[in-house]
Amino acid sequence: MKTTDQPARALAPDDALVVVDMQNDFVTGTLAVPGGAEVIEPLNRAIALFAAHELPVFATRDWHPPNHCSFSAQGGPWPVHCVVGTAGADYVPALRLTQNAIPVFKATRPEADAYSAFAGTSLAAELRKRNVRRLVVGGLATDYCVINTVRDAIAEGFNVVVLADAVRAVNVHDDDGARAEAEIRRLGARFATVDEISGGAREAHH
Repeated sequence: MKTTDQPARALAPDDALVVVDMQNDFVTGTLAVPGGAEVIEPLNRAIALFAAHELPVFATRDWHPPNHCSFSAQGGPWPVHCVVGTAGADYVPALRLTQNAIPVFKATRPEADAYSAFAGTSLAAELRKRNVRRLVVGGLATDYCVINTVRDAIAEGFNVVVLADAVRAVNVHDDDGARAEAEIRRLGARFATVDEISGGAREAHH
């Protein structure tokens, strides 16, 4: 799988990986994203790549109270999902996060939803503390938490590459994913596959 974007530069010391919401409820559970399981393998390769280069890996989680405002019982659009302390909120077992991966808990308050990894979290501060300038983003779902994370990352001044082979869309409407990808590009982010990122990294370290 090749992208139509200009080649993304090789991995560098100012890069970080953000793995978005790879939780059971979004892969096999109450709010499963079509094809969600297909992104686990490329994400695992990306995680291993960043670990090999000693670059930071952040892994976001929806971390909802039982009465969260996004749930249909509270008037929200979604079924109950990713409730604190439930199996649905756990990372999918096949995701091979390293021990030093940094969790990011979002949408933790009953009255506030948060699609973006930056909303109500310390992610921006944590990235700046590590002198990160570029984010590589993958996970679920393209048309919700991925695009909102990308939008806020760019607003915070970070460059962004989205892993083309490691995102999938909910597609409540058939073209939601395609529209989200177009908007991600319009915002200034690039798409690249894990292999394209990996190839650049090999060249940079030879």
